[in-house]
Amino acid sequence: MAIKSAFYLILLCLIVSCNTEKRSKEIVLYETYCASCHLAPNINDLPKDIWRDNVLPDMGARLGIITPENHPYYKYSFNEQIAIIKTGIYPSRPIINEEDWEQLVGYIISMAPDSVVNNPIKIENSELSQFNTKPVTLDSIKGNLYTFIKIDTLHQQILIGNRRGVLSSYDLKTHTSSDIGNFDLAITDARIIGDSIFVTNMGIMDPNEIPRGKVVLKNGSATAVLQDSLHRPVHTLYIDLNNNGNEEIIISEFGNLKGKLTLLEKDEYGFYKNKTLLNVPGTIRVIAKDMNADGKQDLVVMAAQGDEAIYIVYQKENLTFDVEKVIRFSPVFGSSWFELVDYNGDGFDDIITVNGDNADKSMIHKPYHGMRIHLNDGNNQFTETFFFPLNGATRVIANDFDKDGDLDFALLSTFPDYEKHPDYNVVYLKNEDSANYTFISEHFADINMGRWFLMDAADIDNDGDDDLVLSALNYSFTPVPKHFKKVWKESYTDLLILENKLH
Repeated sequence: MAIKSAFYLILLCLIVSCNTEKRSKEIVLYETYCASCHLAPNINDLPKDIWRDNVLPDMGARLGIITPENHPYYKYSFNEQIAIIKTGIYPSRPIINEEDWEQLVGYIISMAPDSVVNNPIKIENSELSQFNTKPVTLDSIKGNLYTFIKIDTLHQQILIGNRRGVLSSYDLKTHTSSDIGNFDLAITDARIIGDSIFVTNMGIMDPNEIPRGKVVLKNGSATAVLQDSLHRPVHTLYIDLNNNGNEEIIISEFGNLKGKLTLLEKDEYGFYKNKTLLNVPGTIRVIAKDMNADGKQDLVVMAAQGDEAIYIVYQKENLTFDVEKVIRFSPVFGSSWFELVDYNGDGFDDIITVNGDNADKSMIHKPYHGMRIHLNDGNNQFTETFFFPLNGATRVIANDFDKDGDLDFALLSTFPDYEKHPDYNVVYLKNEDSANYTFISEHFADINMGRWFLMDAADIDNDGDDDLVLSALNYSFTPVPKHFKKVWKESYTDLLILENKLH
């Protein structure tokens, strides 16, 4: 009897051990291959069909599982194929055996939900009351494709660049617009200093691997290329980091499969040499700030592709840097923008982020999209303390718009729920109680004017309070209701000025 009991006990242990081993292997496979380059996403964050049809085929290709039905070079030109091959993203041989891959796919599909519940915004919204709205028409052309906007208070104008490479200005005194020049392709940055015009264009706007972007300096009829062969540059910062009298140029090369953060340093002959500060795709914004009180300007950087994260690039001697990753997001979050502000008034800079880019492989409404406040403990360790849900949130501006001593937030969503809440394209959060994160939420109701894409803030009417300016990009890169496609195509509205009513 004892021998029989011992036999059953051993058999039970073997069964349990096998089940545990099988489950453990699936988890190990997921953690090994889904978290090797970025945070492993929560399987519940995407539904089965998105995993099966979009995410897993791309992941398989990155592991060398390439089939005629799932080929990463399909439909690309020869030059683009060569550029993709050079990235090394897609190995020529599988780095996972077929049995393990099938087991991993089966595990993910079995765990993924049929759908993701898009929790509605629970904060009551009212129509915009803090601002008067003034639509602006810049030309007689229907539709609008603006890829750059900046309020130039020095010259009392708004600078605007479009996808075709045309740089224009809107005079805030005369309310007239004029073209400044044509700079080839989609403009992402411009500034005017005296007779000099500095312009960054990103080259081809759509995802690609061939670096066609450049930074140019135009003075009169002469144009000098300061740097070419940039990989989809989307943000440019001019700053004298080492206090030697020469500005460095920090360029966020968003890229696609590959990307980087580039520093251009001027040499004694006036030419620029480049240095890679971060070798990661998706760099989208840089803010310069001394983050460790050593008297040197550091760089706070958002990477929004793949391994979505916030980095602090600490400046050392002779333009050398140390890098620290301080915030990390799931790769399905769609990080889009950030602000560096002291939210709670403790003397340390906090980070405000928005997640909501939804133009990739998983175009569903996501309950984890929105704005997040990350408080700094004084040692650049950040803790998320507040989340405001907003489908497709892509821009945030932190500012004391009502001048009551606390920070309010202007939010822009390029990918709102156009079926249920299209008017949440623009949301204003008026801060009522900073400590308890109590906000009054307002939105701009008229979505027919345009699909607002970019936003800037400044005191454009010199009355002592800051206003907002939005630009439209009526380009249907994601599905929207036919009604909106039609009215945007026929719209003459290029900019929307939100004039602060405080004064």
